[in-house]
Amino acid sequence: MKKERIAANINLLGQFCGRRDLPELSQSALQDTYGFAQADVFVLFGGSVLAGGDVLAAAIRAEVARTYIIVGGAGHTTDGLRQKAAAELPRLVVRGLSEAEIFAAYLKEKHHAAADYLECQSTNCGNNITYLLELLEKKSIDCRSIILCQDATMQARMEATLRKHARADTVIINYAAYRAQTVTEGQQLVFAQEIRGMWELERYISLLMGEIPRLRDNKNGYGPRGKNYLVHVTIPAAVEQAFAELTETYGGLIRKADPLYASKENKGIQ
Repeated sequence: MKKERIAANINLLGQFCGRRDLPELSQSALQDTYGFAQADVFVLFGGSVLAGGDVLAAAIRAEVARTYIIVGGAGHTTDGLRQKAAAELPRLVVRGLSEAEIFAAYLKEKHHAAADYLECQSTNCGNNITYLLELLEKKSIDCRSIILCQDATMQARMEATLRKHARADTVIINYAAYRAQTVTEGQQLVFAQEIRGMWELERYISLLMGEIPRLRDNKNGYGPRGKNYLVHVTIPAAVEQAFAELTETYGGLIRKADPLYASKENKGIQ
């Protein structure tokens, strides 16, 4: 397969998984799209690359929410985050820190800002959501509208997981932590733009390709007909075709669930 076709397929998966429902993080964009200027909650999930911290800082500056939360204990992406954070914040001792604590330190150091609450115990997409909802209930935070910011590879799954557990009338707004474009440079595949803390390209492809089997609503997927971790997600035929073509080249990169980070109630949900 030509490199240009591979790049196009990667970008199609990235666009599908990394949804943004707003053109920008601003009160005017919220007003124009949803009819209100502030969401009740903005949450950054720690599975994101460091660019997610910049998005959270922008959200705080723009006052797009009333409450800001960082969610994340230790999961399959934590070691990568720790390595990137150690390079970005040399004085920070990252060993043993949760994702939420790392992003809180990054937010303070780089943007002189802070979230209102941290959730530091969750280990996977499932309890990222359930622990978040428990925190909201414990703190008596009314959450009728919420902006979700997760790594672009996992944004669609995070939304689908929240829709399974949240009240049916909750307004859920996606704003993935970044938008990556893959292009060809000579005979190589590269990212078109620099993204802070971004995965190596092979890791990005692995994460993206791991999402499609998880999002499927069949006996092996995470939808209602399978493990029932999330609501039904419709995967367009073009996305399935792109995945099938990429499997010819990168089938060995499809990420398997790590039982180390499975919760008791959601075995294998990573």
